[in-house]
Order: sequence, then structure tokens, then C-alpha cells
Amino acid sequence: MRFLIKFSYDGTNYVGFQNQPGLETIQGKLEEALTKINNNQKVTITATGRTDRKVHALCQYAHADLTVTITDKKLKRALNSNLPPDIHVIETKIVSSNFHARYNVKSKQYKYYLNMGEYNPLLRNYVFQYNHSLDIPKMNLASQYLVGTHDFRAFVTDNKEKENCVRTITKIKISQQKNILCFTFEGNGFLRYQVRNMVGLLIKVGENKLSPELVEKILLSKDRTKSGKTAPAEGLYLTKIKY
Repeated sequence: MRFLIKFSYDGTNYVGFQNQPGLETIQGKLEEALTKINNNQKVTITATGRTDRKVHALCQYAHADLTVTITDKKLKRALNSNLPPDIHVIETKIVSSNFHARYNVKSKQYKYYLNMGEYNPLLRNYVFQYNHSLDIPKMNLASQYLVGTHDFRAFVTDNKEKENCVRTITKIKISQQKNILCFTFEGNGFLRYQVRNMVGLLIKVGENKLSPELVEKILLSKDRTKSGKTAPAEGLYLTKIKY
């Protein structure tokens, strides 16, 4: 029986989502709990995607196949009783055997939070402590050059010479509440480090070190060395998945 599992997590104490031998991962904790529930028969999950070290998720999905007979409500309770408090299952439901948590995704949303105000040690694991003012109108203007279907090779840290880096971004919005900036990105998918690299470039625009118009040239260059620093992981959240 295939289940779709919706869950959230605090990524602070993990090396990332994906399994890594001998290290604490979100995937590892979920699979340990599912295997226990499945009468100790090994369970492997397939998620919508991977998040990196210290990245958080308010909405993540994965599918898993179980051999035991269990209702979706009982599975949710059993999972939460076997998971650490920084991982929480929000919902489970039975899906068809051909449903795929990754390939059936239509869109994803990420949010990135940045503090322009005084350093806050209590939020250091959840909001990037930038602690300086930024030119938000210029950043919003620059961000619109990234909306649409493009080759985002300039925003991918790894060597992507052979990989398809074309993605479609449908929305980028930068909003402010007091001293906290919220960057919202929506699209059909994102490459590793793409969101954090785009935030890093937009920060450079906000510092008045780069004109908004140059963002388009950097995008078209497909050259990662021109797009600046990668924003820290702590401020990044996977916030919405649409199927």
C-alpha cells in the first residue's frame, strides 16, 4: 500500500534531507520510523526533493510503500510517536501505486527570511542575520529578470555542464515586515543552491553594488562565478508543494 506523507521539519540539527552514511538526516529518521511500523521490513521513501544542511521545511512530501495494513490516521499517529520533536507528520493518505511524490509535482514554493535589524541570537538558526539595511525597491526590480523560463546555470554551484538547468519561475516577491525581509520564490522546480544563490545576488543589488539591469546579463551568461555569494542556509524554507 502506497502512502503520501506530508511533513515539516527543523533542519538545524541535520546534515540535510538525503541519507548519508553515519550521519543524522531527515530521510534517515523517517525511514527508521516507517521500518519499525512496517514490522521491521525496510522502507525507503521518495520525497519531492532534497533540502541541504540547516534548511527547513514547513511543507514537504514523500511517498512510501508499506506491507502492513494500517489506516492513514493510525500511520500519522505512529510516525509522530516514533519521530524526534524536530520532525512532524502533518498528514498521511493512501494514494495509487503509480503516484510519485517527485514526478507528480506541479510547483514548489520557497521562502527566505533575512533580518536587517539588530542581531538576534534566538533567530540565528531560522533567519539570516544580515543586520544591515537594503534597497528593497531595487531588489524587487532586479528579481523580475529572473521570472520566466530560463537556463539557471549561473545560479547553480555544482558543475552543471551536462545537466538540464532550464526551470520556470512564476513568481518572485520581496516583502518587509518591520526589519524582516521575506523572499518568496514559486516555480516548477529548483536546482541545488539555486534559491540561495539568487538571494545572494539580490542582496548585492540591495547593497547598491550591482544595478538591477545587470541581473539579466548574469542570468544569460550562464556563468556561476558572476552571480556572487551563496546566501546562508538558515533562512531558507520549503513552504508549499502543489500536485
